[in-house]
Amino acid sequence: MSVVPKKALGQHFLVDENILGVIGRLASLQPEDVVLEVGPGLGVLTRYLADRVALVHAVELDRSLEPGLRAALAGRPNVRLVFADALGLDRAALDPQPGKLVANLPYNVATPLVVETLVAPGSLRRWCVMVQRELAERFFAPPGSKAYGAVSVVVQLTARRTGRHAVSASVFRPPPKVESMLVAFERVEPPPDLPAVRRVVEGAFSHRRKTLANALELAGVARREAVVEALARLGRRADVRAEALAPAQFVELATLLTS
Repeated sequence: MSVVPKKALGQHFLVDENILGVIGRLASLQPEDVVLEVGPGLGVLTRYLADRVALVHAVELDRSLEPGLRAALAGRPNVRLVFADALGLDRAALDPQPGKLVANLPYNVATPLVVETLVAPGSLRRWCVMVQRELAERFFAPPGSKAYGAVSVVVQLTARRTGRHAVSASVFRPPPKVESMLVAFERVEPPPDLPAVRRVVEGAFSHRRKTLANALELAGVARREAVVEALARLGRRADVRAEALAPAQFVELATLLTS
């Protein structure tokens, strides 16, 4: 059965099995693992996972892939296919609960899915995802760099990178026009009041051409005067921009603004 990838869903199917060993190494797969896979596509990665872990919850949005997927996964009873939008999925209802997310993520959901699975409480402890190289670099970009932004801060406050690997476009069908990368990371203890920190972070980067104080006022997070006072207590000038602050400094800033 011929399957045509849907551009609207950001589908680029993994077809080259040579990359699977790299995924297995970066994900540190163990026989007892319960894995969440988002976007199984043609089932290439799903089969690899199923042969190495206890259970795979494979979540797919595109119902037209069901016949091919079920055929590809025949004889593997430890795969549970779930046809749903991964962003709206009640992950707490998955039984048993997954401890790892291993996936070739559809490009159009990669950022929100990674961020939301990190900030939400749950069973996931380790991630190994294939994403656009630009996004993989943004996740762990250092302060002051062009790629550094709100996503960088939130990811770095909740995760630690454990590995990465550049991926050729030739492993996908159709080959994407952008470079891809595998990136692996594990959960770390988040700040005590992550929602408040996230609100400050997102407000700070909402007007990148403005100073941090002006951006937070424009975003309705805090008065400019209060931000300037808090920045002074952090040893920062009033005209500092958001990209100059390290993730830990955003935690301190949020604490000062909410205390």
